[in-house]
Amino acid sequence: MKTHEAPDSRGALTAIALKVLSVAIFVCMSSLIKAAGTLPAGQIVFFRSFFAIFPILLFLGVKRELGTAFATKRPMGHVARGVIGVCSMALTFFALTRLPLPDAITLNYAQPLLVVVFSSLFLGETIRIYRWSAVVVGLVGVVIIAWPELTLLSSGTAMAEEEVMGVIAALASACTSAVAAILVRNLVHSERTATIVLWFSLMASVLSLLSIPFGWEALSPQQYGALIAAGFCGGLGQILMTSAYRHAEVSVVAPFEYTSMILAIVVGYFAFGDVPTPYMLVGGLIVVGAGMFIIWRERQLGLSRGAARRVVSPQG
Repeated sequence: MKTHEAPDSRGALTAIALKVLSVAIFVCMSSLIKAAGTLPAGQIVFFRSFFAIFPILLFLGVKRELGTAFATKRPMGHVARGVIGVCSMALTFFALTRLPLPDAITLNYAQPLLVVVFSSLFLGETIRIYRWSAVVVGLVGVVIIAWPELTLLSSGTAMAEEEVMGVIAALASACTSAVAAILVRNLVHSERTATIVLWFSLMASVLSLLSIPFGWEALSPQQYGALIAAGFCGGLGQILMTSAYRHAEVSVVAPFEYTSMILAIVVGYFAFGDVPTPYMLVGGLIVVGAGMFIIWRERQLGLSRGAARRVVSPQG
């Protein structure tokens, strides 16, 4: 028995370590983008996407998979995913530059909740009372996090309006990111992960250039450095995250995404002086709890479907 459990345990520990490391790198990426200042979202998207390509290409070159990395049978699927993904990325970066780091990251936790909603609406998936209840509870948590910013309008200050726009952008980003996740879920049936990642990075780089006429800003050397480093962090984080999911099931790895809330609080406090509010902490814990319940429920349903397939397979 021990000989069978040890490899699984090592694989799970490796997956968790890779996931936590990827989360830390993505928080570093977000911090670098925030440190660059309130730049146009399209300009940030370009640096984040274009410079992410290099570590990914290097990784594929080491694995000798570079020659077929861009080969695809579904180019229009990648285009649709690219357009939606770029919109989500731009909204995320807009929110990052206008909200405290912990708030901006925590509001994105609404994405897995919205995936459940959109899967029911657009894919016709059957969602039962347990997951609907988790979605409702999680969205209550989102409202708690957003409430202080949404009530700041009464003060009429410019900063208040920027924070409100940041909250709206973060929630819109969660919505578009949920749609992008559904498109990716559809692509993975026929496309390799490297192909999906490279197509998206290339699409995002090209599409972001369309925002140049709307005004890109001249950058200081420090801003160039921060944005280029953010791009490299994005590519490296993507590689580590993908590797994590190869070592263990999604239900084992996915909950560690929420370590980003702790890291965001620490980095936000020491780097930007962002002090987490009781609203953010209480709402964040509610959203995290709801998200982890959905992950657990997905695992239970996956086990049930697997058992059903094994029962019917001799007759099928």
